[in-house]
Amino acid sequence: MSSDNNQTGEVIVSDRHRSRELALRTLYAYEVDTNAPWEPMLDSIAENDQLSVKVRKYASELVSATVKNLESIDPMIAAKAANWELRRMAAVDRNTLRLATAELVYFKDSVPFKVVIDEAVEIAKTYGTDDSGKFVNGILDSIRKDLQKKADKGSGKEEKEEPPRP
Repeated sequence: MSSDNNQTGEVIVSDRHRSRELALRTLYAYEVDTNAPWEPMLDSIAENDQLSVKVRKYASELVSATVKNLESIDPMIAAKAANWELRRMAAVDRNTLRLATAELVYFKDSVPFKVVIDEAVEIAKTYGTDDSGKFVNGILDSIRKDLQKKADKGSGKEEKEEPPRP
């Protein structure tokens, strides 16, 4: 989870969680106006919310990876979103999925799959509909399984099937 309670019971939200929220808000704004560069959008939101340089830096890395790789990210999501066209998904769900998929693929060495999925589900619950958390979790877990299979296959860790028993 992205937050902890301090001694007074206040919730402390991590910088990474704030970065992911900033990245989501930036992707959402960018989707509305793809003709404008996303960097000033991120800076404007970050300044308005008085977010730290550290938060801005990771958010910028996430948005950059997402925007640069949309052509490979969107088909990954579409393949797992049975009976859902990407363009018909709620914008928050679609951009949460894009952001988390980018983090699963391009930040896999620095952020565990479980953390990425848990964070995306929490963000979807906060910014999306009542069903967004379940929807995002299902698609991301399916993407994670595919990525894990590829990683295991590439490292020679794939499980060998047992021959059928008579």
